[in-house]
Amino acid sequence: MARPPVFSAAEKQRIVLSVLRHGDRYGFEIYKSIRDATGGSHEIKEATLYATYRRLEKDGLVESYWGDETQGGRRKYYRITDAGRAVYGGNVTAWIATRRIIDSLLDIKTTDVKEPRS
Repeated sequence: MARPPVFSAAEKQRIVLSVLRHGDRYGFEIYKSIRDATGGSHEIKEATLYATYRRLEKDGLVESYWGDETQGGRRKYYRITDAGRAVYGGNVTAWIATRRIIDSLLDIKTTDVKEPRS
């Protein structure tokens, strides 16, 4: 059975920026979006994500603000900045180029890839 991927800090930042491209989200909502996008097969620990949010904010790639109190405490929301969108776009371009190289080195064709059986 294949191990779930372990993402680097930079990869976690790219994933969070990708989620925030679709709109402002609070921390746990970002976590759920990532979990749901993988069909529940992969989760990034919440504590790790909060460290990622702080790093992104420090780098000026996201901004945070407090939302109104709803059903309990106030939630801290995150939004992607223009700088974050630019970094994300560059990351996607680099990822596509890297993926092409890796696929060619591994001699992988789209039709060759089969989903593992459960």
